[in-house]
Formats: sequence, C-alpha cells, structure tokens
Amino acid sequence: MDYSKTLNLPKTDFPMRGNLPAREPEILKFWEEIDIYRLVQEQQKGCPKYILHDGPPYANGHIHLGHVLNKVLKDIVVKFHSMSGFDAPYVPGWDTHGLPIEQQAIKAFGLNRNKIPPVEFRNKCREFALQYVDIQKEEFKRLGVRGDWEHPYLTLMPHYEARQIGVFGTMARKGYIYKGLKPVYWCSSCETALAEAEVEYADKQSPSIFVRFPVQDGKGIIPEENTFVVIWTTTPWTLPANLAISLHPEYEYLLLKNGDDKFLVAAELMDNFVQTVGLEAPEIVKRLKGADLERVECRHPFVDRTSLIILGEHVTLEQGTGCVHTAPGHGMEDFVVGKKYLAQG
Repeated sequence: MDYSKTLNLPKTDFPMRGNLPAREPEILKFWEEIDIYRLVQEQQKGCPKYILHDGPPYANGHIHLGHVLNKVLKDIVVKFHSMSGFDAPYVPGWDTHGLPIEQQAIKAFGLNRNKIPPVEFRNKCREFALQYVDIQKEEFKRLGVRGDWEHPYLTLMPHYEARQIGVFGTMARKGYIYKGLKPVYWCSSCETALAEAEVEYADKQSPSIFVRFPVQDGKGIIPEENTFVVIWTTTPWTLPANLAISLHPEYEYLLLKNGDDKFLVAAELMDNFVQTVGLEAPEIVKRLKGADLERVECRHPFVDRTSLIILGEHVTLEQGTGCVHTAPGHGMEDFVVGKKYLAQG
C-alpha cells in the first residue's frame, strides 16, 4: 500500500541539494545585474544613518583568511542594520601607501630602489597597488560582501591626501604636533622605522651579566665606600648608553656585606644572586624600600658620568637583581621613566 499520499509534507521550490559551487556564482551575478547595493540604498533613503568606518587592507597581495574574517563580520553588521531600518552604506577602501607595498613592488618588478629615481619608484608602487586593488575587489565581491565597490576610497587619491594634510594642519594649529625624541624600531635594510606589529622576534640565547655600579652619593641612606648597586642584563651592548638604574618603589632591597664590599639587590632575588656570583654567607646590613633609594647617585662603571637611581613600576622580580639597567635610548619603558627623571636633571 502507498502511504505517501497520507503524509502532509511541506512543498518548496528549493532543490534537495545546495549545489553551491554552481549556485553561488549565479547569485553573485544576479546581485550585480540588479545592482543590489544601489537598490538597498534607495530603499533605505531617509532612514537613520549607520556608518561603519572600514579600516582598509593593504593592496599588496591576494586576500587571506584574516581578510575573510574581517570583511564577512563587517558585512554581517552592515546588512543587519540595513534590515533593521537603517541607511547603512558601506564604502570599501584600500591602503595604497607604505612599506608592505614597496617591498612587494620591489619583488614583483625586480627593482633596485637605490638605482632608480624616487618618482619612478613611486610610480611602480602605484602601479602594483592599483593592480591588487582590482584583484582584491573581485575576491571580496566573491565573498558576497555588499558595498559600493565601484567607488572605493584609496589613500593615494589626491583629494584623500589633501584632506590628510588639512587634518594634520588642524592638529598642528591646536598644538597636538610637537618635535620630540622617542625610541623606535628601525629596519636597516629598508632604512625606515617599523611599527611594533611589523617586528618579529626569533628565539635566541644571549649571554647575561651582572654589573656593579659604585655608589658615589648615598644621600645619607646608604654608605658610599665600597658600596655597589648590582644590575643584571642580557643586553650588555646597551651598557654604554646607561643613564640610570630603576628600582620598584614597593619592593624590599637588601644591602649585603661580603668582605669589604657591600651589594644592593632585591630581597626576593638575594638567594639566586648569592649562589650565581659565588658569595659566601654575606651579611645583611640594611633593609630598605625601593622608594627610600630614589635619586641615590652611582657612577657608571666605565663611562665618566653619573647613573641615577630612579623608580619604575616596570621593574619585576622574575630574574636578575631587581635593579634594572636603564638606557632611555634603547626601549620605550626605559625612555618613559628616564624622561620623567632625567629631563628634570
């Protein structure tokens, strides 16, 4: 007996199988033919605005999964607001300036940037960037991202650059632009500064050393004769640039006597220090807080200048002595704490 006629099943024109490899291109083609972005914008005209400011990708290669995640999530947000009664335009853009594009242009065209005029080099970079704007545009459209793809913004557009200069001028007039010093990452081969995100660290074993700084003015807190503040560093090549020694204001420090010499180290790191350098049963002469030692003066061990004891929250007790070698020209933390003290003299 045939029971199929007794079943009350839903009827639909949807196929049993999605067949997405064939269907997706058809849907995207249909959207393009009807200009779906324009239709949605016309329908939502006059509704409250919702603007998503899209941080642009670099036009320096094909898109990857990071681009996919970024653009799809933004597309969901924009489409949700359109469906919720907002006028939600989406204007995509590309960052067409900068080192990533220059590097790829050099590879693609086999350029030696030191042997061609700067204007020619810029034109080659522009050519490369515009090529990948077109490539990425098609790849983003293939993801189904809805936007004004025919009218994107590009950072190389003259009116965009003019607007940037105008904003910079406004910032300067309001006093937000100033000339100062700051340690930056520097690429010797590219001959340019690098953003922190562009720096990759390789695992490397480096020699570490303990260095003693003679105390020249203990400010009545600790004696000067045969007294040393001990630092520990894995970057001995920065020692000529040392200007200060950072202590944590809340940590306890010990003055250890070993023979005729006295050494200042953090209490929690005393055992490791004593064992590593081979001191034999040193005597604890004094206990102090880091804050007590602020502005005590030491002598640089091999450069004729003073190294000032300063206070910094960046000091840790993970390893070393709790007395941190501070070279303001070799790191942001050193620079910030050094600027606070050394600019005042």
